[in-house]
Amino acid sequence: MTLASPCLMALRAETEKQHRRGTHRTVPPAQTLARLTALMPAIGITRLANLTGLDRIGLPVTMACRPNARSLVVAQGKGLDLAAAGASALMEAAELYHAEHIEQPLKLGGQAELAPTHDFADLARLPRISDRFHPDLVMLWIEGNELVSGSSRWVPFEMVRANYTLPPPPGSGCFECSSNGLGAGNSMGEALCHAICELIERDATTLWNARPDRRADTGLDPDSIDDPACREVLAQLQRAGFGITLWETTSDIGVPSFFCLLTDRRDPLHHHGIGAGTHPSPGIALMRALTEAVQVRMTYISGARDDLSPAEFTARHRAERAAEADALRAAHHPRRDFAAIADQAQDSFAGDLEWLLERLQATGMNEVVAVDLSRPQLGLPVVRVVIPGLEGPDDHAAYRPGRRALAMEQAQ
Repeated sequence: MTLASPCLMALRAETEKQHRRGTHRTVPPAQTLARLTALMPAIGITRLANLTGLDRIGLPVTMACRPNARSLVVAQGKGLDLAAAGASALMEAAELYHAEHIEQPLKLGGQAELAPTHDFADLARLPRISDRFHPDLVMLWIEGNELVSGSSRWVPFEMVRANYTLPPPPGSGCFECSSNGLGAGNSMGEALCHAICELIERDATTLWNARPDRRADTGLDPDSIDDPACREVLAQLQRAGFGITLWETTSDIGVPSFFCLLTDRRDPLHHHGIGAGTHPSPGIALMRALTEAVQVRMTYISGARDDLSPAEFTARHRAERAAEADALRAAHHPRRDFAAIADQAQDSFAGDLEWLLERLQATGMNEVVAVDLSRPQLGLPVVRVVIPGLEGPDDHAAYRPGRRALAMEQAQ
């Protein structure tokens, strides 16, 4: 693929990746942490807490608190060391802050009214949460850049914003409204790759869940894992008394993806951890799934995250979750060979982005729209990516299966 758009051509000037242990970053985590720590007052972060000692696993987990947030007050982070975990939490908080305080111009009107002068993304392929949308519905729109062509595309504002205060903007309640596809980074290339991988990950997990019969064929053989950092984490989890069940969830897009179930052998009714990860490098994708599972367990142990309901801590709910975990483990057969999965990661984020766009186009995802949410006064690259055709997260309360999920269900 030729990097034709101005955005992509500009990324070629970015430096190569300088950090590759457990994650790929433009600069080492300690440098990122120092940069973001200086921005904490401007973003409204009052505290960066180390939660690691609340569990016996020992893998670093942190949380960043923003008391005046317009979405989640608590953002969490994880990593192989405390600097990486701290940078992860601050990046997540920064992403949400930017999407809560959007400064870009908006358009108010119906699609049919604006169509003569505005190019819209393929709205029919965007994740829906209702049947409310119609071309004359007056709603807010925001302009993005289609990465391959470089042309303008307008997308629903509710797919970009993260300001969940009430009342919602006009025309809300049609399209997926979540943090899916929101990315921040030390460079724009890093932010874009993070956002795109997250969208592909959610699509892959949703498709995997749509075909429970395929789980028997997607179990990952833990003995085949040859990534040194992943093997270190697996050994640490096993020493702490945890069972780790892994699946390869890579979709037809072909970007390595994994799902992890973490269970406490000492207390089967204790909170489980689940995690998913996607990345051109299978080692980084698997590491993301492993560390996210540890983070999810910590979310329940700390009890601080404000989107948890009291019902999730009841004995009944925990027993139901334990039964679901038992069923998942029973359907696991270690047939997939980790070492056979090709590592497609490049030396630069521009290279990763080019490969990701090629994979998306090969499966009919012909529009990758990026809305630059960066604020010049903060100097942190933040972007929201919208990709028509990909499935949204199926754990969203109002999720409706799209064309890919429906086709997967019909294939059973």
